[in-house]
Amino acid sequence: MRHASSMQMGRRVRTGVVLYILALGVLTLGVLALNPPPATAQPAAQVSYPADQVRADLDMLYQRLKADAFNLYAFTPEAEMDRLHRTLRAGITGPLTRAHAETRFQRLAAAAHQGHARVEGVYGAWAAYQKAGGRAFPFTVRIQDGHLHIAANLSDVPQLPPGGEILAIDGVPAARWLARTRSHVSAETAALADSILEYDFPMYLWVEGGARPRFKVSVKTATGGVLDADVAARTATEIAAAAGRQPPRLDLEHPLRDARVLANGVGYLRPGPFYNEAAKTGADEWDVTAFRTFITNAFEMFAAKDVHRLIIDLRGNPGGDSLFSDVMVSWIADRPYRFFSSFKIRVSADAVAANQDRILHDAVAAGPISRRFADLYATAKPGEVVDFTLPETQPNLDGRFQGTVYALIDRHTYSNAVAVAATLQDYGFGKILGEATTDMATAYGAMERFTLPATGIAVGFPKAHIVRPNGDIRALGVTPDIAIPAPLIETPDDAMLQRAAAIAATGPVPH
Repeated sequence: MRHASSMQMGRRVRTGVVLYILALGVLTLGVLALNPPPATAQPAAQVSYPADQVRADLDMLYQRLKADAFNLYAFTPEAEMDRLHRTLRAGITGPLTRAHAETRFQRLAAAAHQGHARVEGVYGAWAAYQKAGGRAFPFTVRIQDGHLHIAANLSDVPQLPPGGEILAIDGVPAARWLARTRSHVSAETAALADSILEYDFPMYLWVEGGARPRFKVSVKTATGGVLDADVAARTATEIAAAAGRQPPRLDLEHPLRDARVLANGVGYLRPGPFYNEAAKTGADEWDVTAFRTFITNAFEMFAAKDVHRLIIDLRGNPGGDSLFSDVMVSWIADRPYRFFSSFKIRVSADAVAANQDRILHDAVAAGPISRRFADLYATAKPGEVVDFTLPETQPNLDGRFQGTVYALIDRHTYSNAVAVAATLQDYGFGKILGEATTDMATAYGAMERFTLPATGIAVGFPKAHIVRPNGDIRALGVTPDIAIPAPLIETPDDAMLQRAAAIAATGPVPH
C-alpha cells in the first residue's frame, strides 16, 4: 500500500526543496500568525484572485474536508476548527495571490492535526522565492524537547556554535516562533511537526515573518553564556557555499542503499526509500526490479558471510510503498503478515473520483490497489465507513534470514518505514532500537486529493484509518524496545549505529 504523501515529503528533503509533514494552542496565536507574509516575500509575478473567490474556495475546502476526511475532528474539536475558519475568512478583505491563499488554506487544514490533511503549495512559492535571489534564515536547526538549537551555522557570524540553543529571533522567544511555524505544518503532534521543521524551519520562518535582510539572534552556549548577534539573511547560493565549508556531518543518503558486514560481524542493511528514487517516469517510480535485486544480493551476501545478527537502518527513511518494503520484510518474516490490523475507509465523492481518475489516467500509479478500492466503492455510498482488506504477505521460506534482526529508527523515520518498524515489532520479527518515531504507527492516511475550483489549489485528505498490527488505536509512533538517543549534532562516527552494533553483537542467535 502506497504512502505517497510521506514519500513525497521525503523526496523534498532529498532535492533541497525541503519539507512533510501543531502544538496545542496554535489556533489562538493572534494576528501575526494569521496574516500571510508581506508581498516582498513572494515572487514578483503571481496571479491574484478576488476576495470573494478566495472566500468561496476556503468555504469549499472546509466543507469538503468534513465530507472526505475519515474523521476531521479526531484531534481538534469542531468548535475550534469553526472559529479558525471564521477568523481566516474574515481576514480575506482583498485580492490574494495564489501563494497567500495557499498559506491561509493550509492554516485551516493543518489545524486538524493530521499529517495527510494539507495544502502543499508553500514549497513552490519558497522555491520561486529562492530562485529569485530571496534571502533566508542562515541556520539549519535541531529541535530537541521543544528547544531550538543550531545544527549548522551558515551565517556570516562564525562564533555562533553548533549545538547552541537559539533563545530568541528578532526579540521574539524561540518557543513563540516554534508555535507559530508549527501552525503551518500538518502533523498529529508537536514532536512530528518539529521533526519536519528541522528540515524546513527557514521556509516557515519566511512564511510567518516575511523576507528580512537580517536577523537578531540570541544564542545560549554550552557554558551557559548568551551571545547576541546580528546576522545577514543569505541567498540559496550563499547558504550552499557556507554548507560546503562545514565540518562533515552524518550522511545517510550516500550511498542511498547500503548492505555490508560491520567490523564486529553484524550485518548492516540500509534499504533506503521504499520507491525508486532514480525514476525518470511515473512507471519507473514503482518499478521494484532494481530494489528486489539489491535486497536479494544483500541477503545472499549475509548468508555467504555467515551473518547471524542484522541491523536494518530505517533512520531518515521517508517511506514509500509496501510493494517495496514487503520484498525486504519477506526475507525476515517467519509467518504470513499484514502491516495493519484494521484498515477502514470513509467513502466520499472526492475519494471515488480521485480513485477513478487514477485508474483512467495513470494505470501504473493505480495498480491493483486502486481497482480494489473501485470494487469497494461500487457497493458503498458516500458517508459509509467500510473495511478494506488485503491478503497476507507470505514469507520467503526458501531463503529466509534466520538470525536475530534489529531495526534502527529515529525521529525522521516516516510513513511506510514506520509501518515496517511496527510490523517487525508487533509480529516479533525483530527488536527495535533507537529513538521513537514522531510519525504515527496508527494513523489517518491513504491520502487522496481534490482541487478547488476558483484557485485551482490542490488539497489532500486522509480517507482511511489504518491501525498497526497489534491493534493499538492510539496516535503514537513506534517506541523502541531499547532506546538509543540521537546526539544533538550527528557526526560521521555515527554514535547511534555504534551503540546499535554493540547491542546486536551481544544479542541472542536463534537455533
